[in-house]
Amino acid sequence: MSAWPGPATVTSVVGAAQVFPDAVIEKPANECIVITGLRKSFGSVKAVQGVDISIARGETVALLGPNGAGKTTTIDVLLGLQPPDSGSISVFGRSPARAVQEGLVGGMLQVGSLVRDMKVRELVAMVAALYPKPLDVDKALEMAGIDEIANRLTNNLSGGQVQRVRSAIGLVGDPELLVLDEPTAALDVEGRRAFWASMRGVAASGKTVLFATHYLEEADAFADRVVLMARGKVVADGTPTEIKANVGARTIRATLPGSDLAVLGSLPGVSVAEVHGDGIILRCSDSDSALRALLGRFSDARDVEVHGGSLEEAFIELTGEEELEAAQ
Repeated sequence: MSAWPGPATVTSVVGAAQVFPDAVIEKPANECIVITGLRKSFGSVKAVQGVDISIARGETVALLGPNGAGKTTTIDVLLGLQPPDSGSISVFGRSPARAVQEGLVGGMLQVGSLVRDMKVRELVAMVAALYPKPLDVDKALEMAGIDEIANRLTNNLSGGQVQRVRSAIGLVGDPELLVLDEPTAALDVEGRRAFWASMRGVAASGKTVLFATHYLEEADAFADRVVLMARGKVVADGTPTEIKANVGARTIRATLPGSDLAVLGSLPGVSVAEVHGDGIILRCSDSDSALRALLGRFSDARDVEVHGGSLEEAFIELTGEEELEAAQ
């Protein structure tokens, strides 16, 4: 059973096919995921320590953090693969197992290998047959970018192609919630671009997408919201812009010939001032105040740019620089 990379486990999916072969699934509530006080330990290792997360229907949310942050454990509990030690979790008002059984959840996991000696299309079609209302198999293959290898045996695929087949398996059930654990880990730049173009289409149709990733740029570019985890806890939760604005310092760059470093450093909201020829760089604790003061004092300043803090800077500040290295 562990060889399947499907929506959750084969046992759960087959159970759905047996119990709900012709099920008419009720429209899920607007509240998609509610996790309250989640705790999970493995022996002396406290993988998740009191996590609270609420995700609305239709959101695309990145679960970001370094190795050991608790991302995969949280996903395993969400999919009903691990029982929580304490706390509660619901998916569309149901238990995780019930939501999986009803075909509301699809997943793409890190672990497991594809069933050998099957054609890609055959495998995806077999998984589709386990769901109440699956997508057309050819559409799922196209969305995953594997229509050209549909007739290739699963044991003759590259690592990136295996990852794309996993995404097709997650998509083909047409779930309301798609859970992705490190979905682009084995993909090249072109593959990652194509994958996220496909996910934009899924999100645009009103589906909820939750993805765990090590890639800071993916979270910044594709998530409506970022939940940043470290040491088994949520340390930040908000839009990428909010997290960067609240944590990362902003920088003002401008051209200002003959500027005085001491005067620039004394402007309100400026933490550090630098002069490089005709260019200036102001690192700010309050960029709004600094910008107003700069333009009020120096009317000849030009080429003014304001740069927000990066998600990487926020990550470093919230989790520690040593963990950033593990996350890249």
